[in-house]
Amino acid sequence: MSERILRRGGCYVLSLLGMLSAHVVAQSGGDQQDFALLEHGRYLTVLADCAACHDDPYEHRPFAGGRTIETPFGKMVAPNITPDRATGIGAWTDAQFEATVRHGKLPGGQNVYPAMPFPYYTRMSAEDVRAIRAYLSTVVPVHQAVRPNRLPFPFKIRTLMLFWDALYFSYGTLKPNPTQSAEWNRGAYLVEGPGHCGACHTPKTLLGGDKADEALRGYALQGWFAPNLTDDRSRGLSAWALQDIVDYLASGHNRFAAASGPMADEVTDSSSHMNSADLIAIAVYLKNQRGEQASAAPLSASDPVMTAGSAIYADLCSACHKPDGTGVPYLIPDLAGSASVASKEPTTLVRVVLEGAQSVATAKEPTGPAMPAYGWQLNDAEVAAVTTYIRNSWGHAAAAVTLSEVEQGRHRVVTASH
Repeated sequence: MSERILRRGGCYVLSLLGMLSAHVVAQSGGDQQDFALLEHGRYLTVLADCAACHDDPYEHRPFAGGRTIETPFGKMVAPNITPDRATGIGAWTDAQFEATVRHGKLPGGQNVYPAMPFPYYTRMSAEDVRAIRAYLSTVVPVHQAVRPNRLPFPFKIRTLMLFWDALYFSYGTLKPNPTQSAEWNRGAYLVEGPGHCGACHTPKTLLGGDKADEALRGYALQGWFAPNLTDDRSRGLSAWALQDIVDYLASGHNRFAAASGPMADEVTDSSSHMNSADLIAIAVYLKNQRGEQASAAPLSASDPVMTAGSAIYADLCSACHKPDGTGVPYLIPDLAGSASVASKEPTTLVRVVLEGAQSVATAKEPTGPAMPAYGWQLNDAEVAAVTTYIRNSWGHAAAAVTLSEVEQGRHRVVTASH
């Protein structure tokens, strides 16, 4: 049984716990206001995708912690956030929980590392964060001490976060933009606040802080490239209509793409459980984000690498993705309209060719097609050729994929398998 299926099971348990909490409130004489608070907190944990990091990856217990999170600075381990008093957050006060989530300060005064996206969660209101705490107080407490973080020197010195916070952290809730619609402002809150989309999709500085002037333009992490989410013509979601974004977030599939890798987990744990109004609001906000509108000329079809790549594509790829790269809507990704293919770095495309990919299966799209791996069949030069061809066909334009980029991708795949 795959980890993704088990994680999906964890989401069903999370939903069951939400219903159980309502039953507990009703049986204990709690009023409708209590239930509304718990339901609001439950939904916010979905929006914030708390399960992605905090669900126990080994015993599959909701929010018990223990998941390893890879960062450019070392490996972090997500803590236990169940109401266990000894190893979880059961002994914390509401104020301490809010300070951790919105201020990046632990109860003992230590700084939180931004692997926990408090720079985004700070944009939530104090009431929203306390609603999350109220909901977490109803889940099953798990006694589980979590392994310490494995960060090399000097990153393991938490006091250095004081300087990081000074550079990159701005405390405060997100203020509505009076020139925009209520729907746009709701989308802004979801994307910039609990959804913390920029944690993956916004380029980072050498110190790991967001490049604010490049928000949502794509970033490579954990061996994948989180694509450009702006309305950029050449690299972003310009070809996607509002409904395409809604379909993708709700089901993991649309007429262009299928979610795999970390995004498949996000769809499973979070966006597929959002209500339709919130999905539309996210789509409205993203379609309003302007990218850099970069333009470049594709490599010539007569280039030797393009010629070799074209032959490999015809032999191995065209049966599913068709000679014109259009795929099959809601089933086989469309390479011609893919933001991932057009990304400024070929990280994801190289990885998928080498390792294959399993797309997500959801209630709305229960078929999760998989692509086979070709890393065993193609050498590095051949992988570079076919990915270069894909990134310079059907309206795409990009620099040739280098042998070094393929070698790095193959190393990541081998490392991840051990």
